[in-house]
Amino acid sequence: MRPLLDVEQAMQLFLELEGAEGDSGPESEPESEGFDDEVDDPSFVLQEESDDEEPPMCTQSASRRSAQRKGRHGTPTRSRSPLTPTAEPEPWKTEENPDTAPAVSRFRPRRTPGVQVETLSPQSPKDLFLLFFATDTVMKICSNTNKNAAKNKELGKKYNWTDIEMEDLYKFFGVLIYMSLVSLPSLQDYWRQNHILSVPLPAKVMTRERFRSIFWNLHLSNPAEDLINDRKKGTPGHDKLFTVRPLYDDILNACQNYYHPRRELAVDERMVATKARTGMTQYMKNKPTKWGMKLFVLAESSSGYTIRFSIYTGRSMAASEHGLSYDVVMNLIRPSYLGTGYHIYMDNFYTSPKLFMDLASMKFGACGTYRENRKGCPRGRANALTKKSERGSVRWIREGPLVFVKWMDVREVSVCSTIHPAFSGQTVQRMKKYGDGRWAARNIPCPTPIMAYNKNMGGVDLSDQLIQYYSTHRKTGQWYKTILLHFLDIATTNAFILHREISSVKKVQPMTHKDFVVELVRELCCMDKQGVPQSRRADHIPVAIVTETDAGQKATKGRLKCKRCLQVDSRRCDTPWKCQACDVPLCLVVDRNCFSEWHK
Repeated sequence: MRPLLDVEQAMQLFLELEGAEGDSGPESEPESEGFDDEVDDPSFVLQEESDDEEPPMCTQSASRRSAQRKGRHGTPTRSRSPLTPTAEPEPWKTEENPDTAPAVSRFRPRRTPGVQVETLSPQSPKDLFLLFFATDTVMKICSNTNKNAAKNKELGKKYNWTDIEMEDLYKFFGVLIYMSLVSLPSLQDYWRQNHILSVPLPAKVMTRERFRSIFWNLHLSNPAEDLINDRKKGTPGHDKLFTVRPLYDDILNACQNYYHPRRELAVDERMVATKARTGMTQYMKNKPTKWGMKLFVLAESSSGYTIRFSIYTGRSMAASEHGLSYDVVMNLIRPSYLGTGYHIYMDNFYTSPKLFMDLASMKFGACGTYRENRKGCPRGRANALTKKSERGSVRWIREGPLVFVKWMDVREVSVCSTIHPAFSGQTVQRMKKYGDGRWAARNIPCPTPIMAYNKNMGGVDLSDQLIQYYSTHRKTGQWYKTILLHFLDIATTNAFILHREISSVKKVQPMTHKDFVVELVRELCCMDKQGVPQSRRADHIPVAIVTETDAGQKATKGRLKCKRCLQVDSRRCDTPWKCQACDVPLCLVVDRNCFSEWHK
C-alpha cells in the first residue's frame, strides 16, 4: 500500500504546483504591463479574497466559478458593473419651508348656484315636496300598487282593498311623516280611541286597516316586469335595483334639477338601517348603523342638500380598473351637470393620488385624508413625524399639484390636497395642562388643507342629521320599502333646504324645521290648522255599505257600528250607511242623524 503524505510533504507539493503555474497574485500586478484576461477578471480577484476554507487542490477555473456563485460569506454575488447614482427621496419639509399653492381652476358652474325654481311665487311646503314626488311618479306608484294588490288577492290573501288614487297616496305619506313627528310605541297606538296614547289625526285621515293594506301592497315597479327581471339573476342583464328603479331615477333627477350647489362639496357614505335578507345588505362595524343598505352620497358642504347618490349593490361581476372608491367618486361627479372648478372633500376611503390627478385634469380640486399604504403616497422619507413629535408639528411634501401634509394633534393626521398650500400660518386652540395642574388654551400651528377639510367635509353628515330629526324609517322585511321611506326622507329634507334658500332670496324669516314638517303634514293630509279634514263637501254623501263578491257583483255587507255613537255617546248602534268620502259608518235615521253631526 502506498504510504500517505504527511502535512509537510503535502504543503511542499502544493508550493511546487503553484510555482509551475506561474505567480499571478496581486503582488505581480505592478511588475506586469500587459495583464492576462484571466487575471483582470473581477471574479478572479474575488477568488483571491475568499476564505481559507476553499479546497487547496481545486483548479483555477473551478475557483472562478465558485467565486461567481458565492461571495465572501457564502451568498450569491453578481459580476461587477459600473455604479449608477440613485436619487434620494425628498425628505419631509416643515412649516418653516414656504410652499406655493398650485393654480386652481376657475369656478364655472353650469347654472347660477342656488334654487332653480320660481322664487317670486309663493311655494308652500307641499309644492316643494311635490317637486320630488311629481304627478307622473305618484301615478306610476299608484298603478303598480293596485297591480300588486290584485296579484296578492289572487294568491288568496284576504283583506279589504279599494284601488289607491293619488290623493290616497299623498295622505298615506302625510300619515307616515306625522309618525316621525309624534312617536308612539306601536302602529296600532295611532288609532287607539279613549286611551291615554290617543292622537286624533290618523283616524281622521284614514282607517287603520286602510293604512295597513296600503303599506302591505305598496309597490314601485310593475309586478309582471319584476318576474322577467328575476329570471335574469346571475347574468349581466339582471338589475338588483329594478324594484325601486322608477322612483330612484325620478328622485335622482329631481335632486339635480331644482338646485345647483355652491363650490364646496363632500362625498361620503350613508347607512340606511335594515336587516332584510338581501345580497345588498352591508355590515360596517365602525358605523353607528352597523347593518343596512349603503349609499354613496354627494352633498353640498354648507347646506347639506343631497345632490346625487348611488346605492351600493355589492361586488360587481365586472372587474374595476381603479377600484371601487375611484369609480364611486367619478360616478357622482358629473361635469356636464355641475360645471368645473368645484372643490371635492372626501375621507381616506376615497383619496388616492390617481383619483386626485384625474380630477385635476377635469378641472376639479380635491382634498381629503389619505392612507399611507395607497399607491403613490410618500413613505419612508427622512424627517418624518414620530410619536414623540410635539403637538402642532407640521411636515409636508409637494409632488406637482399634489401636496401631502402630516400634522401632529392628539395623533398624526395625514391629508392630501390639490387646492391648498401646505401651511399659511393658521393656528388652532388646544388645551394644555401645565406642571401646576392648571389647564390653559394655547395656539398651535395647523396646516391649511386640514383647516379646509374640517370646515367642508361635513356636508353628508349635516344631511344625515337633518334626515334623522324627522325620519319616516320603520321596520319592514322588504328592503325596497326601506329604500322608499328613505327617499321620502330625502325629499322632505331637500324640500326644507329649498324653503330656506327661497326665504333667503326673499329676505323673509324661514320656518323652523319642525314647523315646516307640520305644515307639510297638514297639506298632505288635507287638514286645516285645527286638524279638521278639508275634503270636498260634495263627496260627503251617505252611501250604502256594500262589498264585492268573488264573482265581481256588489252585495250588501250588512250593518257596521256607527263611529260617532261609539266616540261621543259610548254606545253601539249598527247602521247600513257610511260617508262616501270619509269611509266611516254613520247613523242616518229619523231621530238620530250622526251623519250631519259628524261633519260639523
